[in-house]
Amino acid sequence: MAKQTIEANDQLRRRLGNSDLELSPLGLGCWQFSKGSGMVGKFWPVLSDEDILGIVRTSLDGGINWFDTAEVYGGGKSEEALADALNALGDAARGAHVATKWWPIMRAAGSISRTIDERLRRLKGWPIDLHQVHQPYSFSSAAAEMNEMAKLVQQGKIRHIGVSNFSAARMREADKALRAHGLRLTSNQVKYNLLDRRIEHNGVLDTAKELGVAIIAYSPLEQGVLTGKFHSNPELVRGIAAGRKLSGSFKPAALARTRPLVDRLAELAGKYDASPSQVALNWLIHANGDTVFAIPGASKPKHAQENVHAMAFKLSGSELLELGELADRCKR
Repeated sequence: MAKQTIEANDQLRRRLGNSDLELSPLGLGCWQFSKGSGMVGKFWPVLSDEDILGIVRTSLDGGINWFDTAEVYGGGKSEEALADALNALGDAARGAHVATKWWPIMRAAGSISRTIDERLRRLKGWPIDLHQVHQPYSFSSAAAEMNEMAKLVQQGKIRHIGVSNFSAARMREADKALRAHGLRLTSNQVKYNLLDRRIEHNGVLDTAKELGVAIIAYSPLEQGVLTGKFHSNPELVRGIAAGRKLSGSFKPAALARTRPLVDRLAELAGKYDASPSQVALNWLIHANGDTVFAIPGASKPKHAQENVHAMAFKLSGSELLELGELADRCKR
C-alpha cells in the first residue's frame, strides 16, 4: 500500500464513544483466529500462525490500530493467537489496542472478576483497552455486570467498558450503573450492515448517539453477501461453512432481491477504484458521522488488504443516502 494511503488512514482516527481511545474507523475482528477450538471456533477454517501474522501485519500497515477478540473465540485461542502476532511484530505493533469480551451465558456477574486474570494471561502482556459483556443473557442484571467491570477499571486491569448485543433499555441501565462509579459506557457491539439495519429502528442507534456510546458493527458485510461474489457465482454458496448457510441472505430469492444494491456497490467501486465490499464498509463508517466503527474479519492477508482500503476514500452525502434507500428497497 502506498505511504500516502497509510498516512491518510492514520488521520481518520476518531474517539471511541465516551473513552479517550483514538481508533481507526475499522478494527479487525479476530473470531477467525479461534484455531478451530470449541463450537464457536469451528465456524471458520483453522488459520496457520503465518497467516495470522500476515493478517495482523497487513492490518497495522494499512492504518488499523485495534483488534477485537473474545473469551469464547476458541476458549481463549483467538486472544493467544492475536497476542503472539502482536508480540512477534515488535515495534510495528506499538500503539495497537486490544478489545476482548467476557462470555456471560450460564454465569453471574462475579465471573467477570474471576476470569479477568485468565484474559490477561491469554493476551500475554497486552492490556485490555476495552472489556465487553458479550451477550445480554446472564444470571445477573446489567447493573451488577457494570459494577464488576467498574472494579476492574479501579484495579487497573481494564481501561474501558463496553457491551455487545444490548437493547436500548439495557444500554441505559448499564450507563446509569457506570455513572455511579464516575465512569461511562463506551460501546455497544451489534450486528449492523446495509442489509441488517435493525438498530436504526429499535432505538439502539438513537440511544447510542444520545449517550455518546460508540456502535461497533460486527458482520459488516452480511457474512460476505455484500462482496457480490455470491451474486456473480451462486455456486460458491455450496462451499461455505454450514453455520453461515443458516443465514437467509444466501438463498436464491434473497440474492435476487439484493442484486440491485450489489450492482450499485459495484458501480461506485469503479468510481473510487475500490471493490463492492470496500464501498459497503465505507457506507457503514460514514453514514452516521463518527458513531459507527466496524470490525470486518480476514482469513487471508489479502482480505486484510481489502479491509484497509475501505478507509482510503469517502462516499458523498448523496451516495450514502442512495445506498441506504436501495438497501431499504431490498427488503420489500
